[in-house]
Amino acid sequence: MTKATKTTKTTQTNNEKQRAAELVIANKELKFQQNEKAKRAAELVAANKELKFQQDEKAKRAAELVIANQELQFQNDDKEKRAAELVIANQE
Repeated sequence: MTKATKTTKTTQTNNEKQRAAELVIANKELKFQQNEKAKRAAELVAANKELKFQQDEKAKRAAELVIANQELQFQNDDKEKRAAELVIANQE
């Protein structure tokens, strides 16, 4: 093997080693990013569950307010009737 051939082979080997080292680093970075992505996904799942709970509570509260408004309307109607009766009674 000539000196030029040995140099070429050594250069190729060094390039392959350098490329392998770069790929190891890239794989570590990719693994890190995948782990971060999984953590973020878990956080989003938890946040979505919390939002669903809050929406359900809001819907329950809205239903309670509808019932309360109906009760107030009923009371107002009774109050108006009673006021009208008192006006008539005062006129007599």
